[in-house]
Amino acid sequence: MDIPPLAGKIAVLSLGALPLSFALNYVSVLSYPLGVVLMSSLILGLLSLAIYSLSRSDIYYDPLYAVFAVFAFTSVVDLLIALQEDGYMAGFMAFYTKEGEPYLRTAHGVFICYWDGIVHYLLYLAMTGAIRKRKSYRNLGLYWLGSFIMSILVFLPGNILGKYSSEIRPTFFLTVPFVLVPCWAGLRVFSQTQVPTCCTPNTVEEAQRKGLLRRPVDLALIIYLIFAAFFTLFRGLAQFSHMGASMHLRTPFTYRVPEDAWTSFFLCNLLYALGPHLLAFRCLWRPAFFLRPPPGPPANHEKQH
Repeated sequence: MDIPPLAGKIAVLSLGALPLSFALNYVSVLSYPLGVVLMSSLILGLLSLAIYSLSRSDIYYDPLYAVFAVFAFTSVVDLLIALQEDGYMAGFMAFYTKEGEPYLRTAHGVFICYWDGIVHYLLYLAMTGAIRKRKSYRNLGLYWLGSFIMSILVFLPGNILGKYSSEIRPTFFLTVPFVLVPCWAGLRVFSQTQVPTCCTPNTVEEAQRKGLLRRPVDLALIIYLIFAAFFTLFRGLAQFSHMGASMHLRTPFTYRVPEDAWTSFFLCNLLYALGPHLLAFRCLWRPAFFLRPPPGPPANHEKQH
């Protein structure tokens, strides 16, 4: 898979979240929930306008450029929140976690912010870079979509039903566009043309004639997926946040993983996390089995004389 270059313009624009959040932390109006949501909406609106003014041709080519650019900015904000909540910095986003989204102070909230601020941020830069270079980013987009959906499936129910369920602020409703827009983005990513492969028709036919027992890698992946499905239903959490929160100081002591069980805990969860990546790698490495079979030979309709 050809990994596109990162978008330098979007990286610079998104890093503007650092001085902006530091300045906003000392604005008195942001000590009220309504002030936080109004200021957040204003910033997102001005940011969208700036992105449109600076990258109009890229947005005309692919409107998702603007979506990924805005999300890159919010990813930096999430990273600042996580770093501040863990004590690595101060004076940046205290007003937001206090009056905007207090549930981000939980262990799972912190690690979801880490994931969004690191992994999703790099994906946004890569996808905007691909759009600028007019390259395909379908595989990266599918990876981001799956990761984003899993984060939301943990994030939203936890906010509504968890410790801070009685402290839902107006800022919570800003998550509505952050749920709806990725749904539209996902449809656009799915509609993109697949990257052409170098598989010949004979290779496709040969791969699809093989039974499952003659494909040991696929057999192992199927067995893994069955166990992973039961494991997911039993636990019901996203992977990175679960591992981090299980040992975080903000998690009550009785719910943390005991130190003598760390080795088995990490091994089981790392294998659980590695499996989907191996499956994706297998699909990209040898895609012949998943391609459409070549059409059969045309029928002979010539008249016999």
